[in-house]
Amino acid sequence: MKRILSFLFLLGMGWVTLYAQSATLKFNQAGEFKIVQFTDVHFKYGNPASDIALERIDEVLEAERPDLVVLTGDVIYAAPADKGMRTVLERVSAHQVPFVVTFGNHDDEQGMTRTRLYDLIRSVPGCLMPDRAGQAPDYTLTVQSSDGKGGHAAVLYFFDSHSYSKLEDVKGYDWLTFDQVENYRRQSAAFTEANGGQPLPALSFFHIPLPEFNRAASDEGAILVGTRMEKACAPALNTGMFTAMKEAGDVMGVFVGHDHDNDYAVMWHGILLAYGRYTGGNTVYNHLSNGARVIVLKEGRRTFDTWIDLAGGQQVNCATYPDSFVKK
Repeated sequence: MKRILSFLFLLGMGWVTLYAQSATLKFNQAGEFKIVQFTDVHFKYGNPASDIALERIDEVLEAERPDLVVLTGDVIYAAPADKGMRTVLERVSAHQVPFVVTFGNHDDEQGMTRTRLYDLIRSVPGCLMPDRAGQAPDYTLTVQSSDGKGGHAAVLYFFDSHSYSKLEDVKGYDWLTFDQVENYRRQSAAFTEANGGQPLPALSFFHIPLPEFNRAASDEGAILVGTRMEKACAPALNTGMFTAMKEAGDVMGVFVGHDHDNDYAVMWHGILLAYGRYTGGNTVYNHLSNGARVIVLKEGRRTFDTWIDLAGGQQVNCATYPDSFVKK
């Protein structure tokens, strides 16, 4: 099937649309669009402990046959970076499903910079990430209506959550920059204006959780679906991305990785904050068996289904946004 995909992102003060791939993301005739999220593969090239990660990728993609795969960071955890990254992504590519990657804090610690990795990733068949302008950019994908005539029906935002704090007196992980927040606000406003003033249903993906993950998980009145075995390792500083998303009114869910012993989803002020399921092998800490998160968007509706896939086709933590997270 011939597909055409457009990428929209901010250059200077104007909007530029890049046609970087011959693929279109669109809702199927049933009005659904399925995403599989793999996270924290922590792949070590040549290490047998990583084989289970590749096995789970094959099993999940064969069972789910998604419309898009999103890998939310820490794909590799050892040198050689190029061989490790290619091994994982070519396993995804072999299933002939489009994919994208957001970087984690460990990906560029294996001998290749983020910009070099970005270019390598784009060379793998099926990658839908746009050509970068200078630094590897954040990027946005749109999902088209099922009839092909309705234009943009949903938006997917992808951010680089960086690595570690660059301020000597602030420990821990880095934060989304003010520029990233402002660029998101501009994009969201442009999509809303083009849609007659109505925000399009949207999701966002990146690696390191927002500080609001801890606020939401510690709320005794919140409904938490899944497993929480550790505090969210979020940045110490908050630059307001969650607030920007709440004010814009488009993002329904934020999906991250980073914390291997969490796979929960919890709603905070109307936005679902969710972890993927750790996908890697026994190359780093993990107390949950490996798997993947599945998300199914519904065309024309501000709702989606989500669950975790495990070995042997087992599905757990099945939930529907927002109904599963609202007290009756």
